Amino acid sequence: MKIELKYWLILGVLALTWGSSFILIKQGLVSYSPYQVGALRLTIAGGVLAIWGIPSLFKIPKNKLKYVALAGFCGNFIPMFLFPIAQTHVSSSMAGILDSLVPLFILLFGALFFSRKGTKNQIIGAVIGFFGAVLLIGGDGFSGENSLFHCSLIILATALYGLNSLILTEYLNDVPSFQLSSALFTIWLLPSIVILIFSGFFEIFEGTTQQLHSLGYVAILGLLGTALAMILFYRLIQATGSMFASMVTYLMPIISVFWGFLVGEKITWIHLFGFAMILSGVYLTQKKDKISETV
Repeated sequence: MKIELKYWLILGVLALTWGSSFILIKQGLVSYSPYQVGALRLTIAGGVLAIWGIPSLFKIPKNKLKYVALAGFCGNFIPMFLFPIAQTHVSSSMAGILDSLVPLFILLFGALFFSRKGTKNQIIGAVIGFFGAVLLIGGDGFSGENSLFHCSLIILATALYGLNSLILTEYLNDVPSFQLSSALFTIWLLPSIVILIFSGFFEIFEGTTQQLHSLGYVAILGLLGTALAMILFYRLIQATGSMFASMVTYLMPIISVFWGFLVGEKITWIHLFGFAMILSGVYLTQKKDKISETV
């Protein structure tokens, strides 16, 4: 399948938005607990989209609503809490790197549960892209800062992202992306509000300068990095397939390194080589095999 330029542009916008999300999460954690950050992010996104989401719930066929709820659970609700919890002991760069596992889980789950076989190019491209992403962390590795247990939480989140992409492609490909996104966040809005209340957010919020700054970062995360980004992401999946859309996770580490450069982190030839491997992996996954291609 030849990918149109507009979908490459959407891919770039998503990479920029989500690549910056790890820093925004860290800023939110300055004032709030991981559960408060996750619940705030979901409540802000769901609160805005519920305006359109409630009518959308009546437009989507009833037999598809269970898949909408499941997609929201795997792709939004649970990961929104896993990442803040993990980032209390995992650096932003490591979080971005581990997020690159998504395409590998799509290939794995696609073969195990959806009778989808990845092509040779897709498999090689996914592996090359992942190892290119690993190179971006340089010599950081699993240090005391990057707890193995907390890194495993991010791996779990990427597995859920992969499953979510397959659910969307398999069962919800005919539902308009905006309708799907708004309905999905509306379904999980009430549980998010309940968690926000019981997390103690309203007891600890005093309107201090630091709390307002952190709230602003989480608001940006909820509106741009969640609500708007998910609408674009679902549109990308429906138009190009789950594998191409998942390539955003290979580009996100580039944004993470860029943020690191701005705050004075050292950029080495290893990082540059990692960039090249990532872009090569993205290209290879879109290149047709000599036989037929499965997306």
